[in-house]
Amino acid sequence: MRNLSRISHSFNQLIFDAGEVLKNKLLRADGTVKWYRYHWRRMHLHLTSKGITEFNSNIGKQYLLDLFGGFDYATLPKRDKDVVKIINVLCEFYDTGTLVSYKERIVLDGTIGKQMKHFIRHQESMRLKPSTTKEYEHYLSRFLLYLKDQNINAMGKVNKVIILEYLKTLDRHKPSVAHMTLRAIRGFLKYLFGQGRLKVDSSMFVPKDKYVKQARLPSTYKVDEIQRMISVTDRSRPCGKRNYAMVLLACRLGLRASDIAGLKFENILWEQSLISFNQHKTGRLLQLPLLADVGEAIIDYLKYARPASGEPFVFLTGRSPVGRIYGTSVTGVVQRAFIASGINIEHRRHGPHALRHSLASLLLEQSTVMPVITEVLGHEDSASTRYYLRIDLTSMKQCMLDAPPVPSSFYEQKGGHFYA
Repeated sequence: MRNLSRISHSFNQLIFDAGEVLKNKLLRADGTVKWYRYHWRRMHLHLTSKGITEFNSNIGKQYLLDLFGGFDYATLPKRDKDVVKIINVLCEFYDTGTLVSYKERIVLDGTIGKQMKHFIRHQESMRLKPSTTKEYEHYLSRFLLYLKDQNINAMGKVNKVIILEYLKTLDRHKPSVAHMTLRAIRGFLKYLFGQGRLKVDSSMFVPKDKYVKQARLPSTYKVDEIQRMISVTDRSRPCGKRNYAMVLLACRLGLRASDIAGLKFENILWEQSLISFNQHKTGRLLQLPLLADVGEAIIDYLKYARPASGEPFVFLTGRSPVGRIYGTSVTGVVQRAFIASGINIEHRRHGPHALRHSLASLLLEQSTVMPVITEVLGHEDSASTRYYLRIDLTSMKQCMLDAPPVPSSFYEQKGGHFYA
């Protein structure tokens, strides 16, 4: 029993240390760190119940097998994928003593790595979106690791066979990954040929795929489901008052998580009953009515729950050191409210953006004209808002045409033998 106590303390220390690295090195939000530690402690209790008094990465992987069986990560629902990621983070910390950020994982070194860096800078000079150049960097770094394993140190040695062999290592359940990998490698090889660094245009060796990105149908919730989700918030606690106000901003006004977290006192025009701010995503000014229940929830939080602070932001963390919150914390609040409500969230997103979609759906059901919805959601033009038309099933049904009946003579062709 004494030994178990010692090991438990060691495991608790591991959980604490890993959380501190997440918070202080990777700058994860307090809510994120708390969520990670929650799952780590659940694993600790599970291992203790089975008499396992030590931890290593193999035990962590066995724990995942106990939870999900011989799972295929690509087919897991998002919640289970999050658990896998969280446990793997602790395994990584146990094995290495630290955690590495996404940027630190990307290493472009050696002759090929330097050429890849030149290619990335060239893409940036072409004014491609930063997210696109980051994708190129990410997928090329993976390709570079493969080339190193194959002892290939010059792009002139890369042929069609090597490219095809590399493609076999990719997850076949993720066609988008294969598509982005092909695009990055093809663009890199074409760049090298154009710069005269390759004698042959090797980009022709890169096969073409037929991948077409399918936009996902937005997740929406009915009014009664949203009301149920709002009602589960415990407003007797200071954090509950804050969470209630943030959830209402997402439900009633369709604000993004980043805009809720970044809301300042100067953005609330009490005398005019308006909320006015520049959107974090687009930079465009958005003005929305300060609805009565939203305003009352904010006042309740400010009077009875907000910590004393000179911060200009409305919503603050509930623990010391007190400071502003970020979009990830807002997302966590909404997701936990959905889970606590018992609403069926399977195959449905359940963050602030789902509430934004639900507001758009409600406005469409009420026959609100598209320009008004565009203004409410803060879109630059109606082209972005048209994305939501796919969830207006009522209007879509009005576009349905009655199919003419098939005459009986059709089925009697050639004696009707074919249709018998």
